[in-house]
Amino acid sequence: MAQYAVLIYTDDSVHAPDATEADTAAADQHAEELAGSGSMLLAYALTPRDLATSIRADGMTDGPFVDAKEVVAGFYILEAPDLDAALAIAGTNPVVQAGGGVEVRPVHSGGVLEQPAA
Repeated sequence: MAQYAVLIYTDDSVHAPDATEADTAAADQHAEELAGSGSMLLAYALTPRDLATSIRADGMTDGPFVDAKEVVAGFYILEAPDLDAALAIAGTNPVVQAGGGVEVRPVHSGGVLEQPAA
């Protein structure tokens, strides 16, 4: 099966460090369902944009690479038979119903060193 990266875009306040269990309940339940089905291989939430450091050819700056209303709040890797299946799964992410969105990209390992399983 193919792998797909799902980038989660939402308002920066949604994943603040002081978020309560009630704030994250829908996302947590969604992640548990995907993990339980075996389709989600890994997932990471990211810290708020004000903790980012951006690196460009002319140096480093504090803050996000692109200043936008919505930020990448996290990402996960799905395993699905094809892009249509991955899109259907990603479309169930609660951030979509809450006004944010997701971006789905096929993952390839061409040229990337993969470590053998320990």
